[in-house]
Amino acid sequence: MLHWIVLLTGVIAAQQGQVVRLSMPHEAGLQGVEIQWQDKTIPYIRLDNEWIAVLGIDLEQKPGDYASTITVRKNGVVERRDVSVKVQSVEFPTTQLTVDDRYVQLSPADERRAVLEAQEIAAIHKTVTKEMLWREPFVSPIEGGVGSNFGHRRVFNGQPKNPHTGADLRASTGTPIQSTNRGRVVLAKNLFYTGNTVMIDHGLGVYSLYAHLSRIDVKKGQMVERGQLLGLAGATGRVTGPHLHWGVRVQDARVDPFSLVNMK
Repeated sequence: MLHWIVLLTGVIAAQQGQVVRLSMPHEAGLQGVEIQWQDKTIPYIRLDNEWIAVLGIDLEQKPGDYASTITVRKNGVVERRDVSVKVQSVEFPTTQLTVDDRYVQLSPADERRAVLEAQEIAAIHKTVTKEMLWREPFVSPIEGGVGSNFGHRRVFNGQPKNPHTGADLRASTGTPIQSTNRGRVVLAKNLFYTGNTVMIDHGLGVYSLYAHLSRIDVKKGQMVERGQLLGLAGATGRVTGPHLHWGVRVQDARVDPFSLVNMK
């Protein structure tokens, strides 16, 4: 288990854009565990005979060694252990693209709308539900190949854009889109860039996003199960063709959705 590796080596190995799962077995008298990462205190959650936590490493986190602390409370005694989170760099590809200017230049009205929607989403990501709403492994929302990979940097008409913060999955209009895991719908509406969009809070700061849908079949506040239908794939928003944009954030860190699926 990774936590015991940490205790022995004092190092948590991670990569840019990766989700790291930390775990330790439960022992008699163990009351709580948490890890300090950057400016965040991330709690471990007890599941039967195991305590687990998930750590998100942002895709633009600078490579290097970061000082961190694991705190264990047992039988009323607090023990702290200094550890190092070693972030390794990842080479993300860059592509030069030429597109119609309407995909690059925004009208003042469109820009105002996009800014307000970005602020709304940012506020959601900063809200951490201190409960683990899922119990089963995460799954891909569709059985499909990856189009544009996570972290891909694109330059439109000579203008560099933000790195791609999700995975674009090939899907024709009308393809059913399922929830990657159990959680609560926190957003279900049309947005400027991402069109018909659904966001799910899975707890512990883990959020998934499903964009460009042709139809939304869930409502804000609704609990959904792993594999439940969220809507249908489409081409709404600022896109040139139908596909699913699938994004994941962990404690507001932009991470590769498939690293969550591959999390053991």
